[in-house]
Formats: sequence, structure tokens, C-alpha cells
Amino acid sequence: MLGLDLCAPMIAAAKQLANGQDDYRVADAEDLTFLDDGSFDVAVSYLNQCDLPAIESNTREVFRVLKPGGRFVVVNVHPMRSAAGPWMKAGDGATQHYILDAYFDEGARRWSMLGENFTNFHRPLSTYIQAYRQAGFTIDEFIEPSPTAGNLALFPELDDELRVPNFMVFVLSKP
Repeated sequence: MLGLDLCAPMIAAAKQLANGQDDYRVADAEDLTFLDDGSFDVAVSYLNQCDLPAIESNTREVFRVLKPGGRFVVVNVHPMRSAAGPWMKAGDGATQHYILDAYFDEGARRWSMLGENFTNFHRPLSTYIQAYRQAGFTIDEFIEPSPTAGNLALFPELDDELRVPNFMVFVLSKP
């Protein structure tokens, strides 16, 4: 198993959990030229493509390093979330609806969380699908996860996740 990230502290944290059968490197996911063609069975992008200015190079590189029949699992922030503002709240604080705007305007979206500033890149679903198909992938599955009843019982604050998807998962295959 090989894990890549441009953030050295993230790689250092991963190495602390290493089990000896894994390797972690500071590297750019858009340039995998240090890896051989057809050298992996599976690739996973977990909340990574939404941080890349252009996903096409990453997608082409992953396609190249996968063996025929290999799978690419991509988990990203759903574009419904990255093209939106906050929830619209009533005067009593009750959640009314999610504010969606500029869905088709691709590009950087800046936001803050816990005092840290972040930049993600918003794309509509069609951009993801086109990039995957142009690279040569077939789309096996598309999932918009939502909480189960059991999860809601443990974490009732997730109830709004039943109204608007927070994440999306593509399961892709290399023919």
C-alpha cells in the first residue's frame, strides 16, 4: 500500500500508524511519473480531488498506474455542498433549506473551519464524469451516502444529511 499527500505533517501522522506493509510519501497526486504503468490493483482518492486545481491530470495518472481491471474509488465533497452557502435558518434557528448558488461556476471556493482557511475547487457532477470517461474509466457505481437510522440515533445532529448529500463516491474501473 502506498499513501501520497503533499502535506508533510499528514504523511508524518500516517507513518506513525504504519504497519510495515505500507509506504507513505510526500508527493503530488497529479504527477505519478515515479510509479510504473499498471503497477496497482486499486487506487483510492479520499477527499483529494476537491483539493486539486485540475482533476484531469490526476485521473489520467491513476488510470495509467492501474492494472487492467483495476478500480479507482473516489470520495469527494458533493458539488451540492461546494456550490452553496450555509443552511438558511428561521428566526428560531430551525433549518429551513440549503442555499445553492453558482453550481456551474467552476473554480476555487474559500472557507474557514476551526480558525483555519481552506481552498477547495468546485466542479459540477458533469465535470467529474467527463474527466473519468476521457481518461478511459467506466463508472461502475455512484453513491451519495446518507446516515442510517442507527447513525442518526447516535448522532442526531446528522439529520440534515438526509436532506442534502454531503459526499459522493464514484467506483471506477479500468477496462
